[in-house]
Amino acid sequence: MSGSRGELVGEVVAVWRYPVKSMRGESLERAELTWNGLDGDRRHAFVLDGDRSRFPWLTGRRASALLRYAPRYDDPANLRKSPIQVGLPEGGALDLHAPALRQRLEQEAGGRLGLIQVGRGIFDSLPVSVMTTATPAAIGAVVPAGGEPRRYRANIVIDAGPDAAHREAQWVNGRLAFGNAGGPALRVNKRIDRCSMVTIDPDTAARDPDVLKAVVAQAENCVGAYASAETPGWVTVGDKVWLLR
Repeated sequence: MSGSRGELVGEVVAVWRYPVKSMRGESLERAELTWNGLDGDRRHAFVLDGDRSRFPWLTGRRASALLRYAPRYDDPANLRKSPIQVGLPEGGALDLHAPALRQRLEQEAGGRLGLIQVGRGIFDSLPVSVMTTATPAAIGAVVPAGGEPRRYRANIVIDAGPDAAHREAQWVNGRLAFGNAGGPALRVNKRIDRCSMVTIDPDTAARDPDVLKAVVAQAENCVGAYASAETPGWVTVGDKVWLLR
């Protein structure tokens, strides 16, 4: 359906924030879109001691168990200063800065780690990622494990209908507007090239290389799209999504 706001393409069904890079995400009902992405998203990361490369962050590529740790902000009203509690795979939690947590992660990583906080976020490319529900479903039809949406770590998941697999590619260079007129909007910049992160089961941390093979074969190694903020505001589950050219 088209109108003055553009083409109605779907509805937001999930919003995810990742307080610590490569750890498990927080499922939210709403999140504030800022010029630096969703507020609180990927603002912390563990870094490999002595790594002077352009990508020193500890991620699941080196320590797949990282995805089983579940950080949560204690004070959602003040994310910049809020303490973060990290849920442990076996239960219980530790403060993000706790020496015991760092020691555990150093064992997983096989090396010493530091911890940093970056106000504008720690992103591989651009600050926001979007994906339709149909995209992982299409991959899951080939490799069932690939149908788990959490493997792709999107910030905003949109139900654009059952035939919308890889529809994100058609949104590139367009604008996605959320909710009512004057609400937040994203500029869709490019498709997301995928890596071995998608092979990691978000619950068990087991790896399944067939997932990445299916992504390569079915989607030219791309799932979802990167975007940047064009109009800040609150993105809420249930928002209608409009595409403008």
